[in-house]
Order: sequence, then structure tokens, then C-alpha cells
Amino acid sequence: MSANSQLFYQLAIKQIPNVGNVTAKTLISYCGGVENVFKQSKSKLLKIPGIGATTAESIATFKDFKRAEDELLFIEKFKIKPLFYLDKDYPNRLKDIEDAPTLLFYKGNADLNNSKVVSIIGTRNATEYGKAFTDNLVEDLKATNALIVSGLAYGIDFQSHKAAINQKLPTVGVVAHGLDEIYPRGHAAIAKQMIENGGLLTEYLSKTRPDANNFPARNRIVAGMCDVLVVVETATRGGSMITAEIANSYNKDIMALPGRISDQYAQGCNYLIKANKASMITKTADLLELMNWDLEAKKTKKPKQQSLNLDLDADDSKIVNYIKQKNKIAIDEIAFDLGFDNGLLSFKLLELEFKGIIRSLPGKVYEIA
Repeated sequence: MSANSQLFYQLAIKQIPNVGNVTAKTLISYCGGVENVFKQSKSKLLKIPGIGATTAESIATFKDFKRAEDELLFIEKFKIKPLFYLDKDYPNRLKDIEDAPTLLFYKGNADLNNSKVVSIIGTRNATEYGKAFTDNLVEDLKATNALIVSGLAYGIDFQSHKAAINQKLPTVGVVAHGLDEIYPRGHAAIAKQMIENGGLLTEYLSKTRPDANNFPARNRIVAGMCDVLVVVETATRGGSMITAEIANSYNKDIMALPGRISDQYAQGCNYLIKANKASMITKTADLLELMNWDLEAKKTKKPKQQSLNLDLDADDSKIVNYIKQKNKIAIDEIAFDLGFDNGLLSFKLLELEFKGIIRSLPGKVYEIA
């Protein structure tokens, strides 16, 4: 059977009513190949474990191959790379996941089986604190040559893709629609850059719209593809929490950035840490240590990054000395007097707080601990 013929039937099996990813894999296994699924009689199909009368009838009477024919033309025209779950280029980290897609569609050039894959997710309503942390995390991960995965959504997703591009790290966006469009449309420019060093990945055929029910399904790919999932900011409900729960069910390592209990988009992260569903991350060294990547990364890690983990850098010392002089001081005054960006300053203050050097008081006021 030619490659095009195989792909034709791989596309067609996605169109059979009552046949999802798990059932499709069972059928392919018992029938000895995807084309053979379409050649079985109803009586033989009924002998396959888990195949009931309704499903057997759907398979035996399936004749609507037009969608598969159209998709084959789309794939050829736009040079989309199809990835069947038995192919060597299919993401290996997904192969052990029962409900992983039988077929993925990929536009890009990154190795989806990179030795290190980090998924970074979070709220669409990202704060400057969350954006600054994401930028710093991705910058530090450059030493590991990790593949950065996210969902191309607003907020933390966009920030992680942008940071990866800036650091010349490959980054893949897993989308909840076909590759004939980009959603959100405003992310078309960054998507083009990602295809040049990374790519776009989906399980959906062209002309599939970004409907709401597609996003939780998309999230399982984000969770399944990675070695570690980093949740930067999230409320207690939403897509990031769904992804974290999925990753937890896959026994993936999960890390979450803590925040103030009063901040809406820190509450989900704080919950994941409190419930022992995520390890706390306040600096990149936490991730490197958890994943046992630290010894490798230290060989190329910049002196500034090492000193951040072991001692105070120049900016930290400047902040600490200023707070010592003032006794108690509000964050806005620190930012104004020292000329710091509010997002970066918030990140550094929280880091100093976790190190036990300063403490926060009501009204975003700080003092030496």
C-alpha cells in the first residue's frame, strides 16, 4: 500500500461515527492495519473486544470518503506533515497515552521528540509578574536546548512562544482547529515565526473551527507531549487547570509558580502546590533540579544565572539595600526611585520573599525580614 493510500485510510477512520482514538487503535491492532478495518464484515467486527453493534454497523456501512479525499489534497498543497501514531516521527511521549490522537497534522521543522520538552501554560489574563517569570524561565532554559510547547492562546501561552523565539529555542503551538487558519487571528505573525523554528500541531482536519469543546481535547496534547508542565498563572478554574489535571493523570511532572493568596490568577497555582499536584517553582534551578537537568545545564549556564541561584545579583542587592534604608517602602516607590519595570520588580520582590530576605505587608509594602 502506498504512503498516500495509507494516509487516505488514516484520514477516513477519523470520519467513522462512534469511532474515537481509543477504538480506532483497537480496530487497527485487531484488523492488522488501518485499510483492513474497512474490509471487515460486521460479524467479524463484533468479535473485536469493545466493538458493539452500533459501532460495527457504522464501520461496515461507512462510504463517505469525500472528506478524506479533500484533506489529502489540502495536505499535499500546503505541505502539511501527517503523523500517524505508529510513525517514528510521531511524538513518543504521546504513544503511551491511551487517548492520544491516532493522527496529528504538523507544519514546522522542530523535532517533536526533542530530548527535553517543557510545556508552559497559564491564564490569558497574564500579569507583568507572570510575563516576567516566563521570559526569565525560557531565557534560562536556552542552555538546555529544550523544546517549548504551549497553546498559542493569549497571555502566558503567547509569552512563552515569544520568549522562545527571542531566545532562538524551538517552540510548538498546539492548536484546537485545522491548519487552514490561525486562532487567535492576531497571532498570525508569531505563528509564521514559529513555523520557521518550531511549528504548529493539531489533531483536527482543515475547516475545523476553534469550537469551545476542542480546547480541553487540545490540552491533553500539551500535557502529554512534555517532560514537565509549568503552570505560571491561573485561577482555580479554566484551561490551565484542566491541562494540569490531565498532566497529573498522565503522571507528568508539574510545576507551579506561587503567588499572593489575594491574586485571582495565583489561586490555581497555589492550590496545585497545596494539593501536592505540583512542585513549587520560583526559579529555573527548581525545574533543572526536579528534572535532573541541572548538571548538564550548568556547563553552559551564564554567570548571572548561577549567581541568581547561589547569591544576590546586583539588582537584588540594590533592592535589599534600598528597603533597609527606608525600613518600610511601597512597591511603587521602589519602582520609581530605582527605575525598575513593575513586572520585573514584582518578580524579584517575590523571589527575595521566598528566600526569606524580605517580607510583604498589606498594601504592597515591603520590609527586611
